[in-house]
Parts: sequence; C-alpha cells; structure tokens
Amino acid sequence: MSDTPQELERLGADVKASWQRFLDAFEPLRPELYRYCRHLTQSPWDAEDLAQDAMARAFVTLGTLFSNLPAPRAWLFRVASNIWIDRVRRARFELLQGEHAQSEAPSLEPQAAREAAATLLALLSPQQRVAVVLKDVFDFSLEEIAAVLETTPNTVKAALHRGRGRLSEPLPRVERAPAPGVLESFARAFNARDLEGLTALLLDTASVEIVGLVTEYGPEAAKDPETGSFAGTMSALTIDERGGIAPELLEGDRGAIPRCEVLPYHDRWLLVFWFEDVRGPVVRCLMLAEHEGDRIRHLRNYFFSPQVLDEVCSELGLPHRLNGYRYWPSG
Repeated sequence: MSDTPQELERLGADVKASWQRFLDAFEPLRPELYRYCRHLTQSPWDAEDLAQDAMARAFVTLGTLFSNLPAPRAWLFRVASNIWIDRVRRARFELLQGEHAQSEAPSLEPQAAREAAATLLALLSPQQRVAVVLKDVFDFSLEEIAAVLETTPNTVKAALHRGRGRLSEPLPRVERAPAPGVLESFARAFNARDLEGLTALLLDTASVEIVGLVTEYGPEAAKDPETGSFAGTMSALTIDERGGIAPELLEGDRGAIPRCEVLPYHDRWLLVFWFEDVRGPVVRCLMLAEHEGDRIRHLRNYFFSPQVLDEVCSELGLPHRLNGYRYWPSG
C-alpha cells in the first residue's frame, strides 16, 4: 500500500466512527437479531457469533448499496440467514469428506459450524429452519420470508409444510472434561492483580476480543495501561470522556475491582467475573478461552453482549447485571 501511516490512522478513525454510528443506529434491533440467531444456532455463543457476523456484513454491504435501504429488520435477518445457511452448507460438505480424514488431524472448523452441521444432518434443512423460525417465532409473512430466502412464497409454503413441527430439541450435551489448568492460572493471576502473570498466559500470536467492539493482537496490546482490555478489566467500572458504562448502568456498583472464577457451562468452562454491588456480588462479564496446552491463543470477552450474559447467567442461577452494547457515550 502507498498510504502513509498517518493516512491509515485517519482512515482507521473514520471507519471506527462510521462503525459506531452504524451500531448506534441498529442497536434497537440487536435483541431481536440475537433471539433469531439463537433459534438458528441453538447456542448462546454461536448466536452471538452469528449476530456479530451479520452486523459486520450488513455494515460492509450498506456501503455498497446504491438504492434505498430495505426494511432494516427484514434486511438484517436476511443477512444473518445467508451467513448461517452458507456456514451450514460448508460444514456439511466438510463432514461429507469422510470421518477418516477428520480422525487423523484435529478439526480447525469452529464449533459453530460443527453444531450447525449436526443440526442440518439430523433435523431440518437450513431453509426449513429459517422459514419455520421466521413464521412461527417472528410472525413474518410468506412474502417477507420469501424475500429473506430469495425464493417464492410457494416455495416457502413447501418448506413450512416439511419443516413445521420438526424444530430441533437441544443438541446432546458433550461430556465435560476437567477445567483446563490455564483457566485456573488465569483466575489466580487476575485475583492477585498480576498483570504480567496474566499476559504471560497468552501466546505471542494470541488475540483478545471484546466481542463486536475491540480486537487486540498479542500480549502487549491486552495489557496496555491506556487501551488494553486486561488493564481495563482489572479496574473498577467507570465512565469518563472516552466512554465506559452508561451512568444508569453504574448505579449501585461499589467501584471495586472484580474477582474471577472458573465455572462450568454445558461442555465448556467459563471465566466468570464478579463485581461488588449494593445488592451483593453480581456477574457482569464472561469470557471464553481457546488454548494450546498451558497458553491461550484466543480470548473472547462478552462484557458488552447483554443477551449472552443474561441467558447464561440466568441458566446458571447467577445474579448479574448488564452493561449495554457500547463503551462510547451515546448521542
């Protein structure tokens, strides 16, 4: 590229500002988008992944439209549907390559795709699932569903006839392995406020993500005292001119640094962060880690994923509070 670092920095700032404006504009649709993705994927983590992918693709697509934006709700559902159908088809194709090849090498396919493939092969086709969910859960008309699936109302009728009443039950739970030692090490380092020990658990090539908002590459970025997510998590909740938590969501918080523990959830282990509140300790953050041995290669922070926080904590019976969707001031 011929762009200078200064030009790229300005471009990055412009894109970030546009992305934040986009998220602000579409925020009212986020709960319903998550609920739709949850019906498709049957997993809170995969639903959040799909919702974030849909938002990102919609943002990019919006910059290429030369006509008026379609009805935002139906358009966003269409984007999510296309991503999910493509993902299921790709996973199905890869599964059909043969179990032998998969047994000789570890799968690199995300869990979302594997679970989607299982849903496809055992239950409904992706088009049937989309049609049934949109009709029976979200009360879309046949014409609206046809627009989402890029087909005809008669085809939608056929899909509903074949698929209605066959919505899947929850996927079988996988037997849970013991908690990885790296997660216990992470919790100990966090509770000891050992920032160096915490970041030492990251691979040099690791990425840390605040889902949908921030991506950091490498340990140094995560522990940066000004912008790093580790430094931010190891601090009390606040808001200033750069942003933070909306004031109404801070009410009742005691301003203490959270503590971390490792808890099971279905076939996974979570990093759960407890914050002191006037009503007692509450969970305000969950993290998932992918690891290689005793080091972390990818860490996902669901602090600004209110639907995931609410669903998982409610199922586990954990008192919790939500943080909204954004860190920047509204308006």
